Amino acid sequence: MTSFSHRLKTTLVAAAIASFALPGPPVHAEDAPKDFSAAERALFMTNQFTKLRPPMTLHYAFHRSGSLEPGFDDKVSISLKAQANGQCCDASGDFLSGEHAVVLPPVEGVIGNPVMLYFLERDVREMERLTKGKQAYFRKRIRMAIYQGAQQRAVTLRYRGNAVAGQEFTIDPYRDDPNRPRFEQLSNKRYVFTMSDAVPGGVYAIRSVITDAAKGADAPPLVADELLIEGAEPTPPKPGA
Repeated sequence: MTSFSHRLKTTLVAAAIASFALPGPPVHAEDAPKDFSAAERALFMTNQFTKLRPPMTLHYAFHRSGSLEPGFDDKVSISLKAQANGQCCDASGDFLSGEHAVVLPPVEGVIGNPVMLYFLERDVREMERLTKGKQAYFRKRIRMAIYQGAQQRAVTLRYRGNAVAGQEFTIDPYRDDPNRPRFEQLSNKRYVFTMSDAVPGGVYAIRSVITDAAKGADAPPLVADELLIEGAEPTPPKPGA
């Protein structure tokens, strides 16, 4: 099984997260993008641990809801320790538990927050399970959307009782997908990545939502997954968001 990051390893984006790579075929240099979007830089190319002093553990809450399947609540932790040279960080993760757990190898010399890769790896596995499509295809659509089509806006967030500045990146990977008819029910999927320098590890929240387009924007989500850093106070999402 190839990882999201390994398929990017010939780009600088991959260089930032190359240590997350799992075994799999590399892409060729001619396939790499020639420049980088604001979303790529924020999500994958920013050193999100420069201000941290390990050892420490980042804690997140995970919540699944929606009408398609039973929901659940679980926890996520990213453990950080100093490298041999004293710099931050080597990382390992516990992403959900039991049948929902996602297991990835520890990361040495981490730059980007691996919680992002855990979330995306689980997401593409879920898409494969629900649609019988291929993980590689869903990774490609997400990667292309982050590179080409992410919408960015500044947001004010609540963290541990204080207002903090953040950036929100939104993508709709399957909106213009030529293969959309193969999984039409789940194709109306949106991802929202909320980042802030004010929270440890830079990742405030990640949310993916599938709504039933045939029932209108006010319909309850079919599937909604949300990861939220401990101490965050999220704003309830708008219908269809």
